[in-house]
Amino acid sequence: MKTFDNAILITGGAGFIGSHVVRLFVNKYPDTLIINLDKLTYAGNLENLTDIEDKKNYLFVKGDIMDEKLVISLFEQHPVTGVIHLAAESHVDRSITNPLEFIGTNVIGTVTLLNACRDHWKNNFKGKCFYQISTDEVYGSLGPEGYFTEDTPYDPQSPYSASKAGADHFVRAYGNTYNLPFLITNCSNNYGPNQFPEKLIPLTINNILHNRLIPVYGKGENIRDWLYVVDHARAIDLVYHKGDKGETYNIGGNNEWKNINLVYQLCDITDKLLGRAAGTSHKLITFVKDRAGHDLRYAIDSSKIRNTLGWMPETSFEEGLTKTIQWYLDHQDWLHHVLTGEYEKYYEQQYLKR
Repeated sequence: MKTFDNAILITGGAGFIGSHVVRLFVNKYPDTLIINLDKLTYAGNLENLTDIEDKKNYLFVKGDIMDEKLVISLFEQHPVTGVIHLAAESHVDRSITNPLEFIGTNVIGTVTLLNACRDHWKNNFKGKCFYQISTDEVYGSLGPEGYFTEDTPYDPQSPYSASKAGADHFVRAYGNTYNLPFLITNCSNNYGPNQFPEKLIPLTINNILHNRLIPVYGKGENIRDWLYVVDHARAIDLVYHKGDKGETYNIGGNNEWKNINLVYQLCDITDKLLGRAAGTSHKLITFVKDRAGHDLRYAIDSSKIRNTLGWMPETSFEEGLTKTIQWYLDHQDWLHHVLTGEYEKYYEQQYLKR
């Protein structure tokens, strides 16, 4: 068996964004052991990584980031020089229903990892890094103008964003208190293959495919900035290897859409790919009671990462949407596997009983 001089621990690597990051790192860095630690909750799926599961530099470990003994054992057994922390409960609706679950994973889990880094690296921090993947939602809600920058004060408005903000604060506190080298990135909404169909884009695609009503919160006026997940993975790679320790970088697509306009776009592209008449799926759109505390607008100013590290998104929105829709149409077996009875129960509670 091949031995490695260094290893990167990627948490949540079987999830949506995490699987794309794991794939990129495994393929790009064959001399580095990539350890994927994932609890395999409803949103974690090893089917996302079947193409790299037999690579010699890839190791999957099923486990919880709150399991202190397990986390410590990974540091003891492998030459971990970096952590890229993506594991998180991430759906706002679920956080409203069960805030404690989000505090556990997103805050306590993060601190468990930070403690392992601090204790195992024992102040020998050269070449080490804890990289926290955060969200633009920690900044709160924007009005019709302006953008989130790295200096925007935190103002989380949901239990999810509050838990992520808390985790970010702990990362910075460990940097200040223990000199632990860290990086933080705050990213806008991601879309692409392998996303669990509780989020807007895959939910809409799945419902169009099955001629189900498409639920849209309120009047669909909420605005989000969208980024193709592969472009986000590229940014994570760049920040991890080239970013200045102790810095925060905002990652955005400069691609704002009202939810209702995005849903219409999804209907039009999906109908075309399915060979349906234009406008066929528009009749499926149904407006439901708005989410509690629903932030109006998120928009990222990503000029810092563009100017200092040279990152730019490579995928246009139309191209990314078409790729994403086609992927779901081509992988209906994947959709079938993730759409369990538990998902249907959740779906009914969130949308059909409103």
